[in-house]
Formats: sequence, structure tokens, C-alpha cells
Amino acid sequence: MEESRQMEQSRKMAKIAYAALEEKKGEDIRVIDISGISVLADYFIIANGSNENQIRALVDSVEEALAKEGYEIRQKEGYGLGNWVLLDFGDIIVHVFDKENRLFYDLERIWSDGKQMVAEEL
Repeated sequence: MEESRQMEQSRKMAKIAYAALEEKKGEDIRVIDISGISVLADYFIIANGSNENQIRALVDSVEEALAKEGYEIRQKEGYGLGNWVLLDFGDIIVHVFDKENRLFYDLERIWSDGKQMVAEEL
């Protein structure tokens, strides 16, 4: 019972993050359910922006939307660089890249054992 409530909370967080990225015109937003293959988190949300300013706007939007719902960020990495920002909220991890770094790191391939989800599944 506790596990299903946990997954429901994770899914809600992923949905909020997805909507925040979409609102700020995040590109190629992907959600990967990694709950069955990793203890890191339940979901990875991956998106890219077209420039540093948009990447920061995407990150700020996700942080604000989740904070408004009472979710605290555990760690934020890369914000000053603006080419790959990682937001760790515990149950979900949000990655916002520039296009070049997204292609280079190719997290979708690395985590291909996870279940790719569409927004409607959240």
C-alpha cells in the first residue's frame, strides 16, 4: 500500500514538472519510468532548451511549480553553466540540456531499460 502511494506521489511530481517544462516551451520532453530498474528515483524527466536563458527559465519554472505544491529540491547542479542542469527532487530527477549536450550524453539510450511514458500516462 505504501509503495503505491509513493508511486502516485512520484507520478504527480512528474506531471507537474512536465507541465512546467511544456509551459516554457521545453523541447522534446521525455519522461522515463526508472522505478523498476534503479533506486535513484522513480522518474527521469529530460528536456532541452534552445539557449542558456531558456534553460534557466525551464529550470526555474520546474522549481517554482513543484515548490508551490510543497515539494523541496534536494540538489541542483549546473545552473551557472546553463548547458546541463540537474534538479533532484528525490522521487524525480529533472535534466534540462542544451541540444548539443543532450545528444552527447544521450540519457534516453543509457536508461533505455526504463519505460518511456507519454504525458497522458502521467
